[in-house]
Amino acid sequence: MRELIRPDLLILDDFTMRQLTASQADDLYELVSERQDRFLIITSNRAPSDWYPLFPNPVVAESLLDRLVNSSHQVIMNGPSYRPNKRPKGPTRKPDTSASG
Repeated sequence: MRELIRPDLLILDDFTMRQLTASQADDLYELVSERQDRFLIITSNRAPSDWYPLFPNPVVAESLLDRLVNSSHQVIMNGPSYRPNKRPKGPTRKPDTSASG
């Protein structure tokens, strides 16, 4: 935890990609609490309003997300994802070579 608290800037990429366990949510709460007055960048494919159900404890979720959402600058990007352009080109699966008939 000390290694994550120390940097002046911490980036959490793909935040709330999956539901958090109680232990993960508690650790995240501690991390954010200890990093007050330090920079934190969070990227997510979900709107902040969709984050709450991903936390098992609603009290931890409310306290943590209040700190993240209400004391932040939000940049919301709309439009198509860049990821389809980064996919490898060509066939995605091998052609069927089994004989039919």
